[in-house]
Amino acid sequence: MILKIRALIVIATALAAGLAAGCTVRPLLGTEPGEAGEEIASTLSSVSVKPVDTREAQEVRNHLIFLFQGGDPQPADPTHTLDLAVSRRVTSAVQVQRGNENEPTAGTVTLIGQYRLTDAATGEVVAQGRREVSAGFDRPRQEYAVLRAQRDAEDRAARELAELIRLAVAQDLARLDVR
Repeated sequence: MILKIRALIVIATALAAGLAAGCTVRPLLGTEPGEAGEEIASTLSSVSVKPVDTREAQEVRNHLIFLFQGGDPQPADPTHTLDLAVSRRVTSAVQVQRGNENEPTAGTVTLIGQYRLTDAATGEVVAQGRREVSAGFDRPRQEYAVLRAQRDAEDRAARELAELIRLAVAQDLARLDVR
């Protein structure tokens, strides 16, 4: 009886190991030689980010260019171009009454990034998406301190939004390679 139970456990373990071996999970941006991440990284380095018109969008664009090219300049002959639109929303997150004043004491900056990835050769839109990031900041009594805190929150949100868009574009490019 005990031998039958042990035999069943061994068989179940072998089947589970066989199923797990059949999984095809791979890292998206791997760094080992021969991994699929090398192909995606080289494809990302051939993406050109088009100019934008707002300060927040420029922050996101600068971070994206650095993330795509690793500090190198944008490619002269890109395979894909990325159109980027970033909008900003500032809201009061907390309102605490101090004495007889009823002023907001905390705020939230939300950056909404919309992107469209276009094949440079054909002009065909191959992917598009929308990402949203929020960053909080304190609102002290001094006006300049509030402006600086809001700007710092915008910069933090821009860095995070650039990371999210880079990941989304990498996933889109990997999906295109699979087809």
